[in-house]
Amino acid sequence: MNLLLKEKKAFISGSTQGIGFSIAKQLLQEGTSVIINGRSKEKTEWAVKKLQQEFPDAEILGIAADFAKREDIIRLSEELSDIDILINNVGIFGVNDFYEILDEDWYHYFEINVMSGMRLSRKLLPGMIKKNAGRIIFISSESGVNVPENMIHYGMTKAAMSALSNGLSKLTKGTAVTVNTILGGPTYSDGVATTVEQIAEGQNLTVDQMKDIIIKNSNPHILLQRFINPEEIASLVVYLSSPLSIAVNGASLRADSGVLKII
Repeated sequence: MNLLLKEKKAFISGSTQGIGFSIAKQLLQEGTSVIINGRSKEKTEWAVKKLQQEFPDAEILGIAADFAKREDIIRLSEELSDIDILINNVGIFGVNDFYEILDEDWYHYFEINVMSGMRLSRKLLPGMIKKNAGRIIFISSESGVNVPENMIHYGMTKAAMSALSNGLSKLTKGTAVTVNTILGGPTYSDGVATTVEQIAEGQNLTVDQMKDIIIKNSNPHILLQRFINPEEIASLVVYLSSPLSIAVNGASLRADSGVLKII
């Protein structure tokens, strides 16, 4: 299928690894120009070089910015222009006891997971509406609907992200611009992989054994019966980035393999 993404330009926050990096690769396969983003200059440059090796004829740029720093987001937004596709992917997660997590940590999660996408959307949405074309996609989580008791702070930000996306979609009424959210399920991203590897080593188990135990204990009803791969989330993102997805707007689309029972 021709997704009509050639000559489009995409910016993906938090894209030096994991889901964001997979999205960049699949967009490049479709002929899209891509700007990736990482927190450090070194890692961003490394990711750009890795993509350039695989796609030597593609237009690939990198902009380093720490989304915990407001001044970095302002600088980043000033460097972005004529963006056709905005993927709000950057985010942090962690397991914390509700009674122990500090106020400052709540603000930190909200600043990175929610305010980053708000600021970038506020910068880029007017231009999309003016030219009557564009896509904004928020990478959220099923944890924003079924909030884990040990990740309430994280689930709160993912719920807020969905609300932000839904509200922004109403600003696109009568245009060919869309704003959507993807509710991802348990995905084997780089951050998750590192944690799983550490736990497996501590319990003298293989990584595959540890992955299987975690899925059976935390998400026994997942229909895949395994972690979702980042590429499997990216495939849905790329379709939503396409002009062919024009009828999908203001939606929260599940890529959770049946983890959610209600929505």
